[in-house]
Amino acid sequence: MRRSTDRILTTHTGSLPRPRALTRLHARRARGEPVDEGELAAAAQAAVAAIVPKQIAAGIDIPNNGEQGRESFVLYLRDRLTGLGGQSKRGGFADVEAYPEFKADFTAAVSGKEAASVTSHLPSAVAPITYIGQAAMAAELAEFDAALAPAQGRFAEAFMAAPSPGIVAAVVQNRHYDNEERYLAALAEALRVEYRAILDAGHTLQIDCPDLALERHGAYQDLPLSDFLGFCERAVTAINAAIADLPKDRIRLHVCWGNYEAPHDRDVPFADIWPVIRTLRVGGFVLPFANPRHAHEHKVFRQMPLSEEQILVAGVIDTLTNFVEHPEVVAERLERIADSIGAPERLLAGTDCGFDTSAGRGRVSADVVWAKLASLAEGARLASARVL
Repeated sequence: MRRSTDRILTTHTGSLPRPRALTRLHARRARGEPVDEGELAAAAQAAVAAIVPKQIAAGIDIPNNGEQGRESFVLYLRDRLTGLGGQSKRGGFADVEAYPEFKADFTAAVSGKEAASVTSHLPSAVAPITYIGQAAMAAELAEFDAALAPAQGRFAEAFMAAPSPGIVAAVVQNRHYDNEERYLAALAEALRVEYRAILDAGHTLQIDCPDLALERHGAYQDLPLSDFLGFCERAVTAINAAIADLPKDRIRLHVCWGNYEAPHDRDVPFADIWPVIRTLRVGGFVLPFANPRHAHEHKVFRQMPLSEEQILVAGVIDTLTNFVEHPEVVAERLERIADSIGAPERLLAGTDCGFDTSAGRGRVSADVVWAKLASLAEGARLASARVL
């Protein structure tokens, strides 16, 4: 992965706003309604072709395909894995449950949206998990490469994301394997195929692992911290197994506390989970430091630093508010984080999470997204002159 040797490079965390017609198709398909697959494929291809030049025009150095062809950052795998069927039920989050008035308002706000859900119509694991998505992955990569071709020389590198075994296990409940370790191992073996395909295509691989923070106030909200950290250790073991023979210097890993606007006052502190997360054999991390709950936690790196060969993509743009961060705010955030990691050349500027992690669930209007990314690029330019 590229470093910020001459200037602070810019990227983001994955999903970008989808056109409304494409969102409707994804939402209907996710609900199990009939959809013209040719129409969906054509709409996704057109969206990818449009999303790459928009990123470059906004000043993004390391773009992706915006996850346009996926219903969500994780549930697109329902078409690429065997062994899925039945239903899963995802529980609530502690910070939402703690505020009944907020929960009612939150539920009302999302109930009328045309969107793919991450809480309903979820499959479960009912048979052996294997990967059968080779053709779909190849088509997705070909679409992305075609969109990148006209922009050669205008970006530093490109990335594509894929979920971690742990977040798949959290969303898709296990009803087949004897224990969690075997389930995670099977998911790791399957996902390794997708990880390798992204790397073989010449792109940086981003592994999305919200489970390593999110599940503390999700599935583990009523259990001791030690139980949650035990889950994190098992999830990390599965990831390390999946990438054991892959080039770690081309793999970055994203962790967050959930891409939803809520109190987040039940989030596990970063200092509690970083000792486990830092055992991942990856070349860098994509972490959120823009939102009001975790903006201060870059200071953890002063006591528990990154490895010298690792980069940090620091989230300095909030993906849940339509405020457009001033470039000076972005620059100040980058300066503080650069001081904490002690190596500004290993710092990249990014976003806290994706802008539309499940189709239609994004809270930021599309035109505001592009303004926020342009401000990210300008803030990175300002910070570069001060820290490099």
